[in-house]
Amino acid sequence: MAANGRAQLERRSSVRRTQSMGTEEKGAPAGADGAAAKSRPAKDDHPGGPSDMDMMKEKFAKLLLGEDMSGSGKGVPSALALSNAVTNLAASVFGEQRKLEPMAPDRKARWKKEVGWLLSVADHIVEFVAKKQTLDNGVEMEVMGTQQRRDLQANIPALRKIDTMLLDYLENFKDRNEFWYVKRDSCSDGDDQRSDEKWWIPIVKVPPNGLPQASRAWLLHQKELVNQLLKAAMAINANCLMEMSIPETYLEQLPKNGRVSLGDALYRIITDVEFDPDVFLSTVDLTSEHKILDLKDRIEASVIIWNRKVHNKDGKSSWGSAVSQEKREQFEERAQTLLLIIKHRFPGIPQSTLDIAKIQENRDVGFALLESYSRVLESLAFNVMSRIEDVIKADNHAREKAKKDAPEAPVNPQQAGELEDQSRTLLDFMGWTGDADGRNDDRSPPPPPPPEQDDGRLMKLPNIMTNLMFGAHRAAPPDRH
Repeated sequence: MAANGRAQLERRSSVRRTQSMGTEEKGAPAGADGAAAKSRPAKDDHPGGPSDMDMMKEKFAKLLLGEDMSGSGKGVPSALALSNAVTNLAASVFGEQRKLEPMAPDRKARWKKEVGWLLSVADHIVEFVAKKQTLDNGVEMEVMGTQQRRDLQANIPALRKIDTMLLDYLENFKDRNEFWYVKRDSCSDGDDQRSDEKWWIPIVKVPPNGLPQASRAWLLHQKELVNQLLKAAMAINANCLMEMSIPETYLEQLPKNGRVSLGDALYRIITDVEFDPDVFLSTVDLTSEHKILDLKDRIEASVIIWNRKVHNKDGKSSWGSAVSQEKREQFEERAQTLLLIIKHRFPGIPQSTLDIAKIQENRDVGFALLESYSRVLESLAFNVMSRIEDVIKADNHAREKAKKDAPEAPVNPQQAGELEDQSRTLLDFMGWTGDADGRNDDRSPPPPPPPEQDDGRLMKLPNIMTNLMFGAHRAAPPDRH
């Protein structure tokens, strides 16, 4: 009996334990869901749009997927995805900056926030360096540590500074009422001073007599400041592109020599003994953006061809070649000079074929970040300079028009007499009234013509005596013996 009682107690206790475990299992999901609901942001917390965390997750997810949202692994490399992200962000933010005015606060905040996310990738691109470490016992030893890559460490802060200064220069145009903008449709054809290539940009207007001198000087100063930032961004971008390797796909499409790339006419000029870059550029047609880009592509191709032949990278022997190695190096330097002049003379032209090939085939994430960031800042600086130049051109046009339309000032009779007295010369006071050809101005009749002979020929004129003494200058006749 005692054994049966103990068995019943054990069965009852096991039933109670089973019921309590079932109750806990039923309550556990509710608690987990409650915790998840507390940790998950509510949709009503951000009624205006997604939160910053959601936007950052989406942006970096696209970078990790290589812009292939299917996740099948067919996306672009990480370097190209990061470069495209910076380019697209700049296009969406700066594409609406068509006037000399401060950037809208929402677009400015979006640019600073999202470009900061993309630039944060550079903080984790490191290199190994030797560092000294002191142990507890005072012994110094060298260990390998990590630090940010040197090119990123030097150029990223410089580009951030250029970015900040460009936005500050745009803020300087706040409340500037010396000029204003009108839509193209509301302007007559005679007032339209901009070419059809910039049809999307509004037309700038200035007062009828032009800008005040102080405002014009201030505009020129702002243009010079932006120009300095443009040169700095161009230098960083050019250095980054130079460090990128040339893709094999581009090398396979190169012509066999520099003459084929440049053409006979340009090749003769660039290989002449007396080479002048200005003469070279004056002989080519640079009237359109397409022609400038075509010339830049041909010069870049010739530079690479000559460089590979100098360093024998094309696998061909230099024996039997009509051009020596020294000449090729000289031609390469001349072509590099031409490229530099074209880049500074036409800073707003699109990227060349070589630059596009390097960006697409680049696998270095650091180079991709530096190149894209410097490129969009270069584009912004160039656009700001173009808008300033538009205002200066409108001011020049208004000044010329005001000068033409200005009525002539009436001349005072007393001032006219003084001007007439000042215009008299010494010959007028001497009473000589001959003109510049030595002819007389008096009203005396001209002398009669000489009589004609019977055969129709004119008679010989008599000797005319003059007051000039030619005998003093004439050599004495030799004595006759």
